[in-house]
Amino acid sequence: MFLEIANNNGTKYIRVCESIRVFNPDTNKSVPKKKTVKNIGPASRFDDGKPDFLKRLKASYNAGNPIIDELKPFVNTNVPQEVYNIRLCEGTDDCIAHPRLISNLLLEKILEQLNLSQLIRSYKNTYHVGFDVYGFFKLLVFGRILNPASKWSTVKQNKDYALPLLKENSQDYNVYKALDFIYDHRGAVFNRINTSMVKNYHRTTQKIYYDVTNFFFEIDEPDLDRTLSDGTIDPALRKNGVCKEERKLPIVQMGLLMDEQGVPISMECFPGNTLDHQTLTASFSHSVDPVKNRDARFVYVCDKGIGKGDAIVYAISHGVGYLTSRTVRGASKSEKEWIADPDGYISISENYKYKTRIVRKTTTTSDGVKLEYSEKVLTYWSKKYFDREVAERNSFYEFVQEYLKNPTSFRLSSTQIPLVKKYLKKNVLNVKTGELLKTSELSAILDTEALKRDYDLMGYYTLATSEIHMDDMEIIKTYGNLVEIEDQFHVMKSTLETRPVYVRTKEHIIAHLTICTVSLIMMRLIQRQINVKHPELINMELLFSNVLSADRIQAALNKWKVEKVGDTYYRFCDTDDADLSLILDSFGVHIPKKCFRISEVKQLKKKMEMSM
Repeated sequence: MFLEIANNNGTKYIRVCESIRVFNPDTNKSVPKKKTVKNIGPASRFDDGKPDFLKRLKASYNAGNPIIDELKPFVNTNVPQEVYNIRLCEGTDDCIAHPRLISNLLLEKILEQLNLSQLIRSYKNTYHVGFDVYGFFKLLVFGRILNPASKWSTVKQNKDYALPLLKENSQDYNVYKALDFIYDHRGAVFNRINTSMVKNYHRTTQKIYYDVTNFFFEIDEPDLDRTLSDGTIDPALRKNGVCKEERKLPIVQMGLLMDEQGVPISMECFPGNTLDHQTLTASFSHSVDPVKNRDARFVYVCDKGIGKGDAIVYAISHGVGYLTSRTVRGASKSEKEWIADPDGYISISENYKYKTRIVRKTTTTSDGVKLEYSEKVLTYWSKKYFDREVAERNSFYEFVQEYLKNPTSFRLSSTQIPLVKKYLKKNVLNVKTGELLKTSELSAILDTEALKRDYDLMGYYTLATSEIHMDDMEIIKTYGNLVEIEDQFHVMKSTLETRPVYVRTKEHIIAHLTICTVSLIMMRLIQRQINVKHPELINMELLFSNVLSADRIQAALNKWKVEKVGDTYYRFCDTDDADLSLILDSFGVHIPKKCFRISEVKQLKKKMEMSM
């Protein structure tokens, strides 16, 4: 007997059938015929609400354990089980287990879904590349996801896969030629990913999130710029700058663009001494064109350190929108007065209020052309943000209070001077004491009114946007999503171990960061697949909530291995691990408790399903 899903006037019905043979007197032969044994009923009556109900129903019936009780009387309980005849001899290498990774099947499926396999192979043929460039590309990307290491060590990981990624005759040193290839075609790689994301994953980019981070290098001195044959200067990447991790080492700046679904779009690299706000124009000009052609107008979202000056000019002159934060304590006097004025605030609760206004502003291009534009300014006060600021500045205010009680007992250290200096009246500022200020000179000039004004602004946050018709709460929510990029940077620097960077040349550094960004995109797509298949596990209060963290996915994929048993068979390892089971289930992979031939193992990739 077998299970059949019949379609009757658009309604799907479940029924159990069996094959019989009926004698046909006209032909004097028996012919096969289907007989209905039991009509179970419409499928909608039994649907459990989880994805792929009918497919899971058929699989469970064939396995002898149907997920609905009505089918249990009709299952075949006498399915013969295969018996494995495996011979092992004492003293041979067969007695030593060598589990090897098979998780590359899932990662290869994602690369194929992004059409990168087709892209790289076509470029290999077009440019007559004489080595297995796709094999090296897979090895570098998969190695970054599973076991981050140096490029040379990553090549050595080829033997860790049950199905090696590189051909046997590949030369290890070609990994550096592969980096050159990735550098030359990185634009095409990101463009192809964009195209595939729009087609296969319904990527939307009406809002594009942008932020900047940097990566340090374990070198003593920054690189020198190069003078090219035509006299132009080719700036080096590894330069001294403000390191996000406060390392006194040369760094490289990287700008990352992210779509509305929390998946990276592309990245751009800049010398380490490039200021954050100087990167936006170049990043969007180089990376956003294929996206811009699909979504004619977009709004970029960034923080106050980036969304100023050239960024505003770029938005106005290119006809795109912006949404950025603005400094509160660094605002003009009139802006501070407007923020502090209780009039006009809309109270959401006792812990949250906001107000808006539209202002006319003027900016100037590098050519001296003045541009006028309208800007919507939204300021809000949050009890949560207030408490956080109080906690961060508590030690400073305690110091001030103690000083005001007994000024003659204090001497300021060099680290305290910058904190206090902004509250000193400038007309009597002491410039003779160097590293220390005498308390007798300080006691008469501390501006307590400035301290009070500063305290009164705690808990306030200001946003500014070109989208004057955007709903107020949408402005706040959209900007709040920018925090997801910080999480992307955290994954790159921890799980993917993007830094410290050990490659040396400019081309290889950019190729390395390209590999890390592609790896990050793939990690986010795994998380997305799990979220889509198991929405019941998501924290609905968070827009970019993930069922599994990147660390847990990395650990789980490293457990997905096969072990050869005898000459013919393989068995899977740790498929009963909770996280690994969740990942495999999300991709439609259900591994029965049996031994597999290598051909059956390879077939798993074809059976994997990815949500569109």
